[in-house]
Amino acid sequence: MTDSDYWRAFLTRWSHEWADAQDPDAPDDERLAGDEEVLRTRWLGFPPASEERIRALEERLGHRLPPSYRAFLSVSDGWRHAGGFVWLLAGTDQVRRHQDAAGLSEYFPGGPDDDAAPEGELPAGMWQRALELDVESDAVHILMDPGDVDADGEWPVYSYASWRASPPERYGSFRAFMEDMYREFHSLQVDRSHRTGQEFVNATTRALDASVEEARLEALRGRYEEAGTALAEALEYGRPRAAGLRDQIRRMLGQTYTVSFHGLTADPLYAPEVLPVLAAEHVSAHRDDSAWSYHLGGASPAAAETAREILRDVREGTYRYAPGGAFGRAVAQAREQTRWGDTDGAWRTLRAALPEWRPVGPDHIAPVGLCADPLLGPLVTPERGRELLATPRAGRRGVAPAPAADVDPPGLAWLTEVDPGHVLSSSYRFVLVAAVEPAELPGRLGADETTVLDEPVTLWESRMRLRGGADAPGWEDRALACVGRAGAGWSFALEARPGGGFAEKWFDSPGVAASDGTRTVTVWSEPSDGHRPGVFHLSVAENGEERYAFTVRGTAAVRGSLPAALDPERLFRPDDPPAERLGERRALEALAAEYGVRLPRFALTRGRLHTFRTRPWNRPPGPGEGYWTLRFVRSRP
Repeated sequence: MTDSDYWRAFLTRWSHEWADAQDPDAPDDERLAGDEEVLRTRWLGFPPASEERIRALEERLGHRLPPSYRAFLSVSDGWRHAGGFVWLLAGTDQVRRHQDAAGLSEYFPGGPDDDAAPEGELPAGMWQRALELDVESDAVHILMDPGDVDADGEWPVYSYASWRASPPERYGSFRAFMEDMYREFHSLQVDRSHRTGQEFVNATTRALDASVEEARLEALRGRYEEAGTALAEALEYGRPRAAGLRDQIRRMLGQTYTVSFHGLTADPLYAPEVLPVLAAEHVSAHRDDSAWSYHLGGASPAAAETAREILRDVREGTYRYAPGGAFGRAVAQAREQTRWGDTDGAWRTLRAALPEWRPVGPDHIAPVGLCADPLLGPLVTPERGRELLATPRAGRRGVAPAPAADVDPPGLAWLTEVDPGHVLSSSYRFVLVAAVEPAELPGRLGADETTVLDEPVTLWESRMRLRGGADAPGWEDRALACVGRAGAGWSFALEARPGGGFAEKWFDSPGVAASDGTRTVTVWSEPSDGHRPGVFHLSVAENGEERYAFTVRGTAAVRGSLPAALDPERLFRPDDPPAERLGERRALEALAAEYGVRLPRFALTRGRLHTFRTRPWNRPPGPGEGYWTLRFVRSRP
């Protein structure tokens, strides 16, 4: 097919589809000049330009025209309705130099003349030398730059409208520009037909809708990248199902920008799956609730009330993702694993059940509701989202992907590697208890006999809660500790950044009383802040008695008979740079090896865990001892 053959077929199809989409009963004042002729001839263009006219234009401009624009003119000398906002494109007699008449170079100046334009920026001098192709438009400039010629002789085309509040949009050639305007015509016509109750159907829409359906099946087979490409193309034409399907893929990949699940939020079948995801982002971004109605366009009163209930549940932290069937049972099991910190095990549970997942309807291709669950949502990292999407499901056949790697490292040494700024990157303290389930820890470490586990929260949220109780003495150093499993047969209670510093004189390890009938390990770490030496304390208790302990603050103070592996003289060396926390790291590595314990990094740094108020970590003042309590009150002007 020659270039002229391509343009003739493409422009003919566009013209026929445009004519068929028009309302024959529309009043005359809604039509532009020349539309009657277009409807009669079913041709948006004009007679072809002769070779002589094209050469005359080239002589006038001093440039040979780019191939795609030249071939276009040989088929139609100008064009009507290029998209939705350009009503007439120039033919050979109407092309003119732009010469920056509107002063746009002031806002988009481009780079220096001797430098190539960086990616996404205009080349220097474009506004002055460009050719203007728009003749009639809605304040839209269509410019073609003869100073930026590619290897095929094509010139880029720029579209700029001040009302778009964005830089000029670049197209690699005139052909690329016209193809995008054709897609814009389709997209706008879909919305227009929907508003007027008309049907916009032609060979192009039928082919695109078939590609959307095939993309849905490809997604269920695990071929999500191919599906995403097909859906993105259909979306450019405004095909109704494409946005909702593609948004599910994007959200599972961790992409939230412009994800709206278009067309699904007002449908009672899909709303319970997709609205919680949008509600979670609405709450986390602290958006005004007046913006929530944006997602409810076309929803019935009953559906709108359901949406409000979903938003309330998400805000109050009571939302739970609960699909049916075998996958739903796996979700319940994974939630139980996650609430105690076993996020890797929870993901393996979900992964094994993914082939059994079933959609709620024909426009559902992934369990996106997982992303809104306060416990399970953090598990869906972009890497795991890709694994999920690549897994064949809903009874479809395909090649299963390689499992994503576990995210939790073994042992305890990762505590010295937490990103700066995280609440766990400075000081911490924890108690490990052997042969005790996490749910039993309040009975051993709790503030009193009424202590119970609170609902799971993030580590940062636990820090934001008030320390102590309304009636607690000022001297008490209680922790609001998060709990979970610490390896086979162990549980932990951990507090990040304790409010009070470690003081050997007052320290009273809660691990001693908690060791009744078992063994406990207590650790308190305060790394050096550059001004004072760090502190590291470790103690082990069994059956209500301390067996051994050491505290390192520059030098080591030891009680009891230590295992050789935990000798502080070997672990903490005088020549260690304090900022690198090498002694602390060795101590944590040795402790993990000695007792086979670990702490769940993902749950502590990115997930949610149950919390409870512990007994004091210090002793009360004795006879003749006192204490000061300082309270800072912020006064209002």
